[in-house]
Amino acid sequence: MSTKTKSSEADNGKLLFTSADWDFETLKATYDAIEDIAINELKLDVYPNQVEVITSEQMLDAYSSIGMPLMYHHWSFGKRFVRDDVMYRKGYQGLAYEIVINSNPCISYVMEENTIVMQALVMAHAAFGHNHFFKNNYLFKQWTDAEGILDYLQFAKGYIAKCEDRYGFDAVERVLDAAHALMEQGVNRYSHPEKPNLAVELERERERAKYEDETYNDLWRTLPQPDQGDQDMDELKRKMRIEERRAQFGLPEENLLYFLEKNAPSLQAWEREILRIVRNIGQYFYPQKQTKMMNEGCACYVHYAIMNSLYDRGRISEGAMMEFIDYHSRVVFQAEYDDPRYSGFNPYALGFAMMQDIHRICVDPTDEDRKWFPDIAGNNEPVETLKEAWAHYRDESFILQFLSPKLMRDMRMFMIDDQSTSPHLEVAAIHDDNGYRKVRRSLARMHDISVREPDMQVVDVDIRGNRQLYIQHTEHEGIRLEKAEAQMTLGYIGQLWGYGVTLQAVDYETGEILHEMNYTPEDLATS
Repeated sequence: MSTKTKSSEADNGKLLFTSADWDFETLKATYDAIEDIAINELKLDVYPNQVEVITSEQMLDAYSSIGMPLMYHHWSFGKRFVRDDVMYRKGYQGLAYEIVINSNPCISYVMEENTIVMQALVMAHAAFGHNHFFKNNYLFKQWTDAEGILDYLQFAKGYIAKCEDRYGFDAVERVLDAAHALMEQGVNRYSHPEKPNLAVELERERERAKYEDETYNDLWRTLPQPDQGDQDMDELKRKMRIEERRAQFGLPEENLLYFLEKNAPSLQAWEREILRIVRNIGQYFYPQKQTKMMNEGCACYVHYAIMNSLYDRGRISEGAMMEFIDYHSRVVFQAEYDDPRYSGFNPYALGFAMMQDIHRICVDPTDEDRKWFPDIAGNNEPVETLKEAWAHYRDESFILQFLSPKLMRDMRMFMIDDQSTSPHLEVAAIHDDNGYRKVRRSLARMHDISVREPDMQVVDVDIRGNRQLYIQHTEHEGIRLEKAEAQMTLGYIGQLWGYGVTLQAVDYETGEILHEMNYTPEDLATS
């Protein structure tokens, strides 16, 4: 038995704190007690922790820079800071209990204004719940580099600051505005890109700076007029030329920022590097968007188990436990459909409910549970079962696999079929076997990122003509892009491309072009 375990057993029954106030000695003792439960009881596998105490203003600052400890400057961050600061000071909104960074070491921010009970909850939730999920979930393993993200952010911040000094603040802001507008379409969803490596990034920066004034692509030097042969080309030859162009550029390409970084004719080397920085940051957040419900559910389950274990061991008082329950209840609160606060399923509420339900199925299953979940029902290993699920699923697949009929009944889930062509709503799924499966599929689909985000791809570029760039948006179930935002985004693409851009909407079922938008060089000149 380790010395730490002996010490922990000796301390059982001794309260960690007796008031709401805290100092760093109390905070350290509370962290050690939480760590003992997380590692020795729950057997969590985590990165080393770095817990930082910050002020509410620093928390607002972290909000504004998308939660990262190191970030370059951009006007949108300041705008968010002012908005959130005004809302917080006037009491219209609270602040997050914590912010946690997927890095090694894992950085967790706690606010100095918190009571010691809140600090305990936050450390259990972030430093061990989120930390375990970051380290073990397959999406984070495949797509992010926890070891290198802080060094890369430091490089990005320094690089953009140097660009501002050399090329001017306005020029850099112009590129960042366009890149941020396209960040959602600047990720690889299916192929796995190389993870950013600081040494490689520094070498790339040196090479681009060295050859910036020496190299150019002669293909883009002038704008020739199409010759008569091009104009008279028959349909077969035209299709062959399109296929040749697509092969040359590796089209279709889902990552718009990558395509523009590599192929936009008028971008300078430093502008291409900024596009690369923004798309690398967007790629870093890609797994988090696919695991929001699971990640929060995991963290809530972990903090709930740890805080209850602290109480059972006599390390926190009944008063502290009541305070914790109040905080916890706010986090996992699910508003009713007719409540002004309702905005769909709260990912904390749904995630925690599913984790608790899996725990129940493992230790106290019903006949229905044994029918639906024969592999886990009654295995008496709830934590190990959950850890396996946390490692190998994302929100969509987790719901498809583990959402139970009991939880659907408890949360009163059902499915409405709302067709725009029909004057009536239809209840498409009720609480029977077929209905449960339909509800589960429908809820899983709502968490499918390919459904939530537009399917946009670069499909063609007329390199021998007017350099027109063609982007295709595939419409699913008649859901169209919002016209004003689409036109604005198209303008950002045109700004980076430097020539005309056509956005075509294509029907998913038939492949028919439904409508299109155009952005021309004349628009670029007047924007």
